[in-house]
Amino acid sequence: MKKQFLLILISSVIVFGCNQTTDKNAIDTKNTKAKDEVLTKAQKYFAVLPETADNPDNKVTVPKVKLGKILYNDTRLSLEGNNSCNSCHNLATYGVDNLPTSPGDAGNNGTRNSPTVFNSAFHFTQFWDGREKDVEAQAGGPILNPVEMNIPSEEYLVKRLSTDKKYQQLFTEAFPNEEKPLTFKNITYAIAAFERELITPSRFDSYLKGDENALSSEEKKGLKTYMDVGCTTCHAGALLGGNMYQKFGLFGDYWEYTNSREIDEGRMMVTKNEADKYMFKVPTLRNIDKTYPFFHDGSVEKLDDAVKIMAKVELNKDLSDEETKEIVTFLASLTGEAPSIAK
Repeated sequence: MKKQFLLILISSVIVFGCNQTTDKNAIDTKNTKAKDEVLTKAQKYFAVLPETADNPDNKVTVPKVKLGKILYNDTRLSLEGNNSCNSCHNLATYGVDNLPTSPGDAGNNGTRNSPTVFNSAFHFTQFWDGREKDVEAQAGGPILNPVEMNIPSEEYLVKRLSTDKKYQQLFTEAFPNEEKPLTFKNITYAIAAFERELITPSRFDSYLKGDENALSSEEKKGLKTYMDVGCTTCHAGALLGGNMYQKFGLFGDYWEYTNSREIDEGRMMVTKNEADKYMFKVPTLRNIDKTYPFFHDGSVEKLDDAVKIMAKVELNKDLSDEETKEIVTFLASLTGEAPSIAK
């Protein structure tokens, strides 16, 4: 009788122990599955930032990048010598000047916010209204713009730089197969080659590659909220934006939420097409916590305010303070380190 009781007791302990192990394994599997689901879903919406931003028509070379960096920081590219490319797209502050709009060579401000130059080579078009196709075309615009750098003509700038023997040598090295390498086109191509090196991968890329420890639990929670809310409708892909146009104000007039001083009609000012009214290129969210103020006119200073406004006017959703905080926490994981070439 005692032997039978002892056998029953031992069997019970073994069964209980096995059940405990099974339950524990079930919990671990469930937690792992929950983690995998967030990553798996993220991998459907986003892509790892490419390591290079190539243009077959403007091959990136060391001499060309060297020249482009010098040009990028040269105030002689503005009429009175008050501005360089770096004035509005400061490499020390993530490619922006953190101003709503930027003062030009003559001290007058433009009407639109200067977007970050970091990762800009990956955008499907350039400028808020998409009026140029790539960074090569974009580089020449501000130089000749009377409000920005105010150079009167392409010939004027070429003549100015041609007096510098150092530039003559640098252009020859950067464009060795050309009889007259110092041209306006090559000025823009050199600047663009430099900009094509301004790539900032972040911890989010490591996460997308499968390293679940690259993001904190709070950032993962924010990523889930970001996807559940529907931010991926426009802000997806490798740049989390930069790959489409969207009307600013699908569910209301944007200026009623941003308190914008002027009503900008966006892409319609370029195309003259009524369908493009209030359409803007969707900005990238890479380094977004460093590139304030926000929107095309820099009308909103704080990121949490910008997130709430976007949810309301684009998705018709009123985010709670907690949801907003979660999304902003995730967005911080998109900030990468400036490449060495930018320093």
